[in-house]
Amino acid sequence: EALNVLRNEKLDIPLILVSGALGDVTAVECIKQGAMDYVLKDRLARLPVAVLSALQEKRLRDERQQAIDDLAKKVEELARSNRELEQFAYVASHDLQEPLRMVAAYTQLLAERYQGKLDEQADKYIHYAVDGAKRMQTLVQDLLAFSRAGRQQGEVKETDCNVMVELAIANLQVAIRESGAQITYDHLPVVLANSSQIPQVFQNLIGNAIKFRGPKTPQIQITAERQENEWVFSVADNGIGIAPEYCQDIFVIFKRLHTRTEYPGNGIGLAICRKIIEQNGGRIWVTSQEGGGSTFKFTLPAAPGFRQG
Repeated sequence: EALNVLRNEKLDIPLILVSGALGDVTAVECIKQGAMDYVLKDRLARLPVAVLSALQEKRLRDERQQAIDDLAKKVEELARSNRELEQFAYVASHDLQEPLRMVAAYTQLLAERYQGKLDEQADKYIHYAVDGAKRMQTLVQDLLAFSRAGRQQGEVKETDCNVMVELAIANLQVAIRESGAQITYDHLPVVLANSSQIPQVFQNLIGNAIKFRGPKTPQIQITAERQENEWVFSVADNGIGIAPEYCQDIFVIFKRLHTRTEYPGNGIGLAICRKIIEQNGGRIWVTSQEGGGSTFKFTLPAAPGFRQG
């Protein structure tokens, strides 16, 4: 009865039973119900030890609960901060587009009208202004694309990854034709994911395999392997590869391993891939050796009942 009262009142107070006679079965049942300990009257000398032990356990329990509460609070604060940063990035990049468009347009107009009519130094300055405005426009557009990757509408549902790859390949037809890239893929599985986002992942990974190619014709193979309740996808290529020490860095937004003169781009594609995959309950990583090609792997939850044919 005492245990029920404490439970109903939501009081976390240690309870020690003191009894003249308590059978083993009854004692075990009391402990199961929430009693901290029991002491027989003919062994009252043990009572101080039992009380001290109960108080210590209560203190540890309180500290553990406080740590859990503090962690939950910090997680919520971090999530709120991330939402605010994402909102800021979206608004800033969206609102910067129009003034940047004007700067780029007028610097381009200056270049067209006065190129060659001023001295060589002026031509150089105009070129710097035009190039800087264009690069800033690209950066803002990439930042907006990264923000939108977390804002796309769509429900998580059964998604056929064969269709996702086909969409990605269709969007890359020009690059595939120019490079002669050969893309092969198995019969891919059905997963639980946002079907409006997944084509972007395949498109970015295939596009990177084509961009960062070596002297050989790009060979890209896409496979999937079932592991418990998820599918592990692999996108393997025969490109220039990545030094192992950079295999984590490449998923950071705007992180580049090469100069723009070597390879175009701002280092946004893999950051978008990671964001999409993590939002869909998966993870992404890469295994690679410099000069030996790369294999990008990511996981997605398996659709119930689907088995690869």
